Amino acid sequence: MPRVKKVPQRMCVGCQEMKNKKELIRVVRTPEGRVEIDPTGKRSGRGAYVCPNSACLQKAIKARRLEKSLRHAVDPEITARLLQEIGAHEQ
Repeated sequence: MPRVKKVPQRMCVGCQEMKNKKELIRVVRTPEGRVEIDPTGKRSGRGAYVCPNSACLQKAIKARRLEKSLRHAVDPEITARLLQEIGAHEQ
């Protein structure tokens, strides 16, 4: 009997829905205290996941869920870079 491999699930901080980890964009707070986008999903640090659409990101920013998940303030430049990254995913 073949074994079924589990697909890792993560919750989007914007829409609060469980989705496949590969579908989401990971934002990480590094041990040095910087907040960055993690394209590989493997960097060390505290991570938060957001859907690759601008509506979810806007919800996460407005409700401050991204900051709460990372336990760190998110700079406006990081937010702008996330919006730019998501804009590239949407096209």
